[in-house]
Amino acid sequence: MIDIQLLRKNPDLYKQKTKDKNMTVDIDAFLKLDAERLVALQTVERLREQKNGIADKMKSSASAGKPDQKLIDEGKIIKVELADREAILAKYEIDWSELLNKIPNPASDDAPVGGEEDSVEVSVYGDKNSGVKDHLDYANECGWVDFDRGAKVAGAKFYFLKGDLALLELAVVQFAIDLVTSKGFAYMTVPHMVNTRTASGAGFAPRSDKEGNEYFIEGEELTMIGTAEAPLTGYHADEVIDEADLPLRYVGYSPCYRKEAGTYGKYSRGLFRVHQFNKLEMYIFCSPEDSVAMHQEILSVEELIWQTIGIPYHVINIATGDLGAPAAKKYDIEYWSPVDQAYRELTSCSNCTDFQTRNLNIRLRRKNGNTEVLHSLNGTAVSMARTLIAIIEHFQLENGKLKIPDVLQKYMGGKTEI
Repeated sequence: MIDIQLLRKNPDLYKQKTKDKNMTVDIDAFLKLDAERLVALQTVERLREQKNGIADKMKSSASAGKPDQKLIDEGKIIKVELADREAILAKYEIDWSELLNKIPNPASDDAPVGGEEDSVEVSVYGDKNSGVKDHLDYANECGWVDFDRGAKVAGAKFYFLKGDLALLELAVVQFAIDLVTSKGFAYMTVPHMVNTRTASGAGFAPRSDKEGNEYFIEGEELTMIGTAEAPLTGYHADEVIDEADLPLRYVGYSPCYRKEAGTYGKYSRGLFRVHQFNKLEMYIFCSPEDSVAMHQEILSVEELIWQTIGIPYHVINIATGDLGAPAAKKYDIEYWSPVDQAYRELTSCSNCTDFQTRNLNIRLRRKNGNTEVLHSLNGTAVSMARTLIAIIEHFQLENGKLKIPDVLQKYMGGKTEI
């Protein structure tokens, strides 16, 4: 949720920033509704004061004898009018909240304006190679993945990982946990479902959004998580965190469940775009003045992971039209695919400023006692399906086996190849 006070002061900025994100929200209509809601709220508050005043007078008159009939009649009239006005205000509140929640977090000024093609390359690591087998063909030949049986038990784009590849996934996760926790992130597992408030507060699609990626539990106000970002955002909901305790760094491990709605036609072969995968997600709560530095910190940890494994990549500063509602700025790391001769999505990290924390009432208490909304950031350490693709594409040996990256060998019982 954006800061309503800032919107009221500078609506033109929000109009432009919303347009930059390629989103359509009628800011003028919202401001008109906002003004009408304020009038309705003031009317209700005035009537409540009058009702309380009459109640006090009636108590005084009752102590001296029978209550004044005139006060009784006046109280009945105000009670009826108040009920009517409260019903009107309730309708305003619903419409106001619904429209406010559609206004995206303004993109940072250093985010490139435009669509996906306007994202800007920030850095490059490693050499571009070619001449290897596609990951799905390679994994099938080794008997490491089974999409046919996955479809039989769950549907298309579900799969079984088997044997050494399944063990390699565990090795990657353990390596990543060791690295990230050494950087000060506290490890935790998280609920695989969140309630509607938490999902919406983190910026994920409500149940009514048919284009959303979330799976909902019918008959329950619960959503299967598409990332540990959602429960980690809600971890401190309705809490006030002392400035001295910031920043708070967490890293959560979980399965992720996604419909992948609206992605047809995008690159999706094999493990690249599936409905369920495991992921290790970093998350930071910090003071507003530190969030830019924290964003760079998360990015540096992500880069260290891929450099240590030995995967070539580049970093891109994502353009405004590809940011989504919560993020003010986002970096993507895309690995070099020798099969496709192109860079493919691997991980990302986002600075959501105060958008998520305002939604979930997570505040910072300054040393002087003042409170304000703090900032939140998130970034993927390893997303396992795509990590396995990158390793398969970059560590194939001429003998038909797969070299285990040096840093992972101790997590595979000392094996050097599989």
